[in-house]
Order: sequence, then C-alpha cells, then structure tokens
Amino acid sequence: MPTRAEAIARLTAPGEPFELVLVEQYGVPCRAFANAPTTLGALFEETRSDATFLVYDDERYSYDETFRRASAIAAALRTELGVAKGDRVAISMRNYPEWIVAFEAVTSIGGIAVAMNALWEPEEMEYALRDCGARALFADLERLDRLAGCSESLETELELEVISVRATRKPEGAVDFEELLARHADAPMPGAEVDPTDDAIILYTSGSTGQPKGAVSCHRNVLSALLSWELDVQANLIVNGLEAPQLGHQVATLLAVPLFHATGSHAVYLNSYRAQRKIVSMYKWDPEQAAELIEREKITSVIAPAAMTGDLVETAKRTRRDLSTLLSVGGGGAPRAPEQVRRIAESFANAAPGTGWGMTESNAIGTGITAQDYLDRPASSGRCSAVLDLRIVDAGGNELPSGERGELQVRGTSIFRGYWNRPEATAEAFADGRWLRTGDVAYVDDDGFLFIVDRIKDLVIRGGENVGCGEVEAALVEHPHVLEAAVYAVPDERLGEEVGATVYCDAPIDEAELRAFLAGHLARFKIPKYFDIRTTPLPRIASGKIFKRKIRQDAVERLGLTR
Repeated sequence: MPTRAEAIARLTAPGEPFELVLVEQYGVPCRAFANAPTTLGALFEETRSDATFLVYDDERYSYDETFRRASAIAAALRTELGVAKGDRVAISMRNYPEWIVAFEAVTSIGGIAVAMNALWEPEEMEYALRDCGARALFADLERLDRLAGCSESLETELELEVISVRATRKPEGAVDFEELLARHADAPMPGAEVDPTDDAIILYTSGSTGQPKGAVSCHRNVLSALLSWELDVQANLIVNGLEAPQLGHQVATLLAVPLFHATGSHAVYLNSYRAQRKIVSMYKWDPEQAAELIEREKITSVIAPAAMTGDLVETAKRTRRDLSTLLSVGGGGAPRAPEQVRRIAESFANAAPGTGWGMTESNAIGTGITAQDYLDRPASSGRCSAVLDLRIVDAGGNELPSGERGELQVRGTSIFRGYWNRPEATAEAFADGRWLRTGDVAYVDDDGFLFIVDRIKDLVIRGGENVGCGEVEAALVEHPHVLEAAVYAVPDERLGEEVGATVYCDAPIDEAELRAFLAGHLARFKIPKYFDIRTTPLPRIASGKIFKRKIRQDAVERLGLTR
C-alpha cells in the first residue's frame, strides 16, 4: 500500500482534483488548492441543489432554498440597511437555520461575518460589538435581551442595525428577519467584487490575558481548511486500500457544537457544502435526543469535544436505538482520554474514532488522526495537513529534531491574517516568516505524529471552550475586596478541565458572593467551579510574579483531583 505522503503527492499533482500551487498570501509563499472556489460566495453558488441541507426540529431546507433565502437577506442588507463591502455584521444566536442564512448573505456580498459567542453576558457582548465596529447584528430573543443590558448609547454610537430572529417580541428599532425575507423574497444575490484574500470572518478567541481577540481570516484561509479535510479523507482511503462507502441515503452530520466556534462553523457547517451533506442542528446538547436524531436522520458523522462524545458513548451503551449509520466520531478542542478512544470503536458498529489539533487562528485545521492510527496512538493529535508546515522549536527559536519537546509552530494557507485592530497582539502571535506561535508544548515522533504535552499559554480548556485565565483574574480583582487572584485549570473527568481560582481578600467573602459578582461580568462557563479564598497574599517567585504553578498544585491536592 502507498504511504500517506505518496497518496497526498498523487492527489495534489498537476491536473488532479486537489492540485496544489504556490500563491503569495500575506507576503509569504503558501501552497493553495488550484481548483478551490475563489470565495465563500462562489462555494455557496456552486453547490446549489435540491438536496436537503438544513434540518431543525420539523423544518427542512434544501441547499437551493437556503441560497435563495440568503440572497433575499443579502439584498436587504445591501439596499435597505446599507451594509457595504468590508462592513462587519455580527451573528449572535443559537444554531438556528437563520445563523447559516445570515452567514451566507454577509460573506457573499463582501461583508465580514462576526461569529459572536452566544454564551456571552452583556458586558462581553458590548465589548465585541464595539471592538469590531459592527454595522449590523442578527440576534435571537435571548441575545436581544442581553443587548438591552448594554450601554444605552451602544446602538446609536455604532449606528447598529439590529435584525431580530425568532423573537416573540421585537425590540424597538429592530427589524424582523422574516419581514426582511418577505420584502426581498425574489431578489437575486447582489453582485460583489470579492477577492480570495479579502477578510471574510472574525471569530473571537480567548487569549491568556485580557479581553478576547477577534481572529480575522480571509476567504482563501477558510476554503483551504475545507479542501484540506477533503484531501485527508481521500488520502486515508488510498492508504488503507478502501473506497468511499456507497450509502442508500444522504450523508448527514449532527450539528451539536456552537456555530460560533471554528469546529461548528468550519468542520461541521462549511465542510458540508461540497459533500452535499445534510446538517441536523440541535438547540442544545442532549445525548438522548442526539441518539434519537442519529437513528431518525441516518446521521453518518458527529464532531464534538470529548465531553460530548463521552456522553454519546454512555448513551449508546444503554439505548436500543439503531446507531449503525454512524461512520465517524470526530473530536477536537480538548484531548480525549485513551479509554474513550477505545470505547468509541467498541460502542458503535461502524464508526471510527478520530480527532485533530487546530486553532481558531488556523481555521480549525492543523493535524488529524483517525481509525487504526488513532487506536494505536490515542494520545496523538495526528499528522500535519498538506497545506501547512509545522515545526517544534526551543526557547531560542531553533528547530528541534523528532522526539524533543518545544513550542509547536505552524504556517501555511489556512493561517489567519491577524487580530482585529490589535497590531501588537498580531506581531506577538507570529515568529519569523509568519510562523504562528501556538503556545502548545509538543513533540513529533519518527513517523510524523504530533503529541501535545503541555501549554505555554495560560488557558483553561473546558469542554472545548477556551477560558483565558487573565480575563477571569481581571474580573475577580474588580471586586472591591479581592486584592489578588490566580486562575488555573484543574482536572475534570467529563470536561477535561474546570476553572479553579485562588484569591486573596481583605474581608470575609464566600464563594456564592464571588460567583454572583462574576455573573455580571463573565459568561457562565468562565466562572470558576472551585475557589480557594485566602486572607494572606498569594505566594510569588523571585521575579515577583505570582507562583501559579504551586498554587494550582496545592489546589489540585487539596481537592483530591488527578488527571
């Protein structure tokens, strides 16, 4: 059998479907797919069909119907609401079909879609809207209520057009989504001059310090990620001497992760167009309902963090539902325990486990691993994408040989442009030659498999959600009696990690008071589960920095938690 490298070389050769060519992007040469759609709008146009695209509860929409709805909304944005090329349009809602329609509309006319975290509280929501300078906002009722908790001047200062989605009551000044559709029902998609390197999407990502940063990617960044996944699938078939399974039904995927994350927007949603895959969307995660949907809709793939796939494994063990259509159970966002990898293979008749490593800044691609490779190496994140290069470097930036640990750095066509209005943060994110500093400590074995072993960045990865420790610490010290705070990750059996905090206070405070205070500043998933409240200063190292490693170690031992 050919090796993976030989299979990829065959598939990317001149004249082949995945032919790779060199292009210049952001000032450096990169490998790009010669036959990729030039823009996201072209992708949407090229894949119109009568095949089922979106399923939500009892609603069903074809690819063509979704495109026609997006065309109407795009016409409304352009002619009625004054949205022009380059304007930022925020989307903040549950995984409703309207999220996807809005995304198609905005990116097709050269706007920049801002995928806002639907879990944010008003303070976080206002920060992002001001940071990106949003021209319009699509929001459901829950998010509209949070918008009402923002500054009274916000909408006026931004000249923000608000489009309400599935709202039983419409806020004053908002435009109803369905009314926009009706007014522009037969409008064609407006023409737009959009270049592959024009900005297309902003995804906010929690960094190790301060407020979330808006990661900006162009059309080619995103499309390169989509075709890279396709290439990996084809290469795996060749390496294993297999052909794509011939099914008696449409391929289908379960959308159980939020669309405001790169996993949901890229690996599940956008990756479905060329495959003509049916997307079955859930309002919120419920493993029993997920099993029912897998059986009813003949779901063939699920991609979700370890906590959710673990729930699905447990449900598969006790349910009598037929889950045999499931062919793959993918992951990402946080590592799986090796035992769960084995249990996925054992729990589903035909499903292979898979995972990968990627970042918002890499448009969710980086490395991937599946099937027997994953079972043999459950701690690995896989081998590198064909459109990326990776290296492991020491503290001086010198490349290390296989087996040695250092910082993982990546570069290539899917790597984002930079952070919105944050030139200093952008400069800090890249090493020489636009190598993205990932903040992950890793090594590569002799066979090219990547193993992530630690983090340089001060983050908690809670069920696939990145929680910046610095952001939580900053919120804690706003409390009038909190003088110092250290936030860190503690092990959690289901979520992988939970948020812990040790605080130094100058007056008696209990955990309930701190949680209630943080609820007004942070999304619920960022609020620490574990607190250690002290009346003495936190320990520090010789340089004067808080000795967080010891604080965390003490907390883990006190709680009796182990990895």
